[in-house]
Amino acid sequence: MNPFLQALLTVIGRILLCTIFFMSAVGNKIPSFNHVAGYMSAEGVPAAKVMLAGAIAFLLTGSLSVIFGYRARVGATLLLIFLVLATYFFHDFWTLEDPGARQQQMIDFMKNMALMGAMLMIMATGSGPLSLDNRGAASTGEQQ
Repeated sequence: MNPFLQALLTVIGRILLCTIFFMSAVGNKIPSFNHVAGYMSAEGVPAAKVMLAGAIAFLLTGSLSVIFGYRARVGATLLLIFLVLATYFFHDFWTLEDPGARQQQMIDFMKNMALMGAMLMIMATGSGPLSLDNRGAASTGEQQ
């Protein structure tokens, strides 16, 4: 593949992948903080307001880190931690008896599993050639 095209596709992929996390924080969790904390508490999340503040920090830091490719492996790790906890607390399809609700939560569970896979790939391979992590790599031929 053409190196420029590969680099461009990697940037677009990072943006598309992380928009959901960034928008979840700024479009839902921050403006509806108390409502979301109440929902989290009802779902059994301990210290819901503290955990929500942490989730917002992980979502913003992780998504921007991956999008810009600055310490993308750390950002992907933050998003992976968020995904593991969110999936466990909010998509526990195995506890539901209603078939429709069970099916919807299983779909959401599997979507989160796919996102976890993407975070693991970023943790393993880095952010790609057009990233802040690799801003000096073009001259040395190395990538992080």
